[in-house]
Amino acid sequence: MKIKIINSLLLMGIISLTLSCKDQKESTDTSKMETTNDSIAEAEKFRPSFHFTPEENWMNDPNGMFYLDGTYHLYFQYYPEDNVWGPMHWGHATSQDMITWKEEKIALKPDEKGYIFSGSAVVDKENTSGFGEEGKTPVVAMYTYHDPKGEKEGRKDYQTQAIAYSTDKGFNWTKFKDNPVIKNEGIKDFRDPKVTRDTINDQWLMVLATVDRTFFYSSQDLKEWKKISEFGQSTGAHNGVWECPDFFPMKVEETGETKWVLIQSLNPGGYNGGSGTQYFVGDFDGTTFTPEKNMQNLEEKHSFWLDFGRDNYAGVTWSNIPTEDGRTLFIGWMSNWLYAQEVPTQKWRSTMTLARELKLQKLDGVYRILSEPVKELDAYRTEVHKMSKNEPAKTYTYSAKTGDLMNKEISFSLNLKDLEKVDFHLSNSVQDTLKFGLNKTDKQFYVNRKKSGLTDFSEKFIQKVSTAPRISNSDTLKVHFILDKTSIEIFYDNGTTVVSEIFFPNEPYTSFGIRSKSDLHIKDLKVNEITK
Repeated sequence: MKIKIINSLLLMGIISLTLSCKDQKESTDTSKMETTNDSIAEAEKFRPSFHFTPEENWMNDPNGMFYLDGTYHLYFQYYPEDNVWGPMHWGHATSQDMITWKEEKIALKPDEKGYIFSGSAVVDKENTSGFGEEGKTPVVAMYTYHDPKGEKEGRKDYQTQAIAYSTDKGFNWTKFKDNPVIKNEGIKDFRDPKVTRDTINDQWLMVLATVDRTFFYSSQDLKEWKKISEFGQSTGAHNGVWECPDFFPMKVEETGETKWVLIQSLNPGGYNGGSGTQYFVGDFDGTTFTPEKNMQNLEEKHSFWLDFGRDNYAGVTWSNIPTEDGRTLFIGWMSNWLYAQEVPTQKWRSTMTLARELKLQKLDGVYRILSEPVKELDAYRTEVHKMSKNEPAKTYTYSAKTGDLMNKEISFSLNLKDLEKVDFHLSNSVQDTLKFGLNKTDKQFYVNRKKSGLTDFSEKFIQKVSTAPRISNSDTLKVHFILDKTSIEIFYDNGTTVVSEIFFPNEPYTSFGIRSKSDLHIKDLKVNEITK
């Protein structure tokens, strides 16, 4: 009811303003204007400045991401009628740099075959599908049909795979007349197709999440698919349903060798409870994915996660990135199914992470995926503070000279040799505090948002302190984090350990502090403002 009340107030205020503008001689009802302005401010105060959010209503998984002719396309699970999950559509946004986004019209809508669940899109350059018209290159989307009637009847085959195509670069779509292209033989959770082009074996590949494992399919034309293998039943985290896979080759930075990476989200069962995204590195022979030996029997609490925070889920990569670019580009949904439908944003719900570049390195003999914000963010940075000299002390504080820290990027290095523990904190004038840091003894990072601001909307939001392993063995800790109104994305040790968490302070944070029981030796502390 709360969202309906606010929308009613907004409507009343807009009508009032419209009527008063018709005749400047008429008196203005200032009380109504104040109510409207207050309602708008309340509804918008948590909206981020440089992360993508829908203008209104519900969003979850990123879908159908591809690059074409200078434009990055981002589709997403969307319910346009309310700010909680409902019959799924594909929303659509475009960007030239993955930072500034323009929301487009809805791309795909539910029909008699079901809701439009998660999926992917590829640019069919050679027109293998035959959908190209008059020399126009088709873009082909593959998605899951979720039949609510079949689900209600207790059937297990209510999820099937379908395709749609676009000949105008992804703005208008035609659903394939012979859908579904993959029927369901009785698997309850059978969804989220992610398609990639396997140039080595000259085929289209598709990975599909099925309860506790990943199915692999191949095709020559994107219409007829053959199951070729499956993976995952005996390795990795399984305290939840596997969802939203992704599969792609990556070059190892040091050696140049090519490895294949399988991203596999699951919910619940994430590293810190609820939603999470694990990964596996290995080899692919055109049919079967074989993970590295150290990944073949991973336990539940393993250390191969794209993000250890509670708020990065269902992330996937963009397709059709030019060869000369060569990057693996990723974005995720910045929320958690434990509380996503309860967060206090009202007019809209959910945010995407910053777009990130994934890198594959071999650290201490182990393949690891590192991630950092895309370089396109450089164009939005302005340096506002740089530490001139560090005098060793047990505490350090940086306070915003003007404004607040809610659109800031802070980075620095810290010598750990004499430290057992180091604590970081963000705070404001009403004593809201977001705490995070490192326990060096057990090599564990932590995030504590119990007193970060508004938390009473969900017990699960603060039911535990998040932790993450420190993977690097260096005596120098590199810290890099980005704040945007209601989120922090922390990239430790050049992105070796990444933690993303959301929060809802009563007032913007204005102060950042560091403290330890021993003297701090801080180097290269810099504060950037990020503005659009």
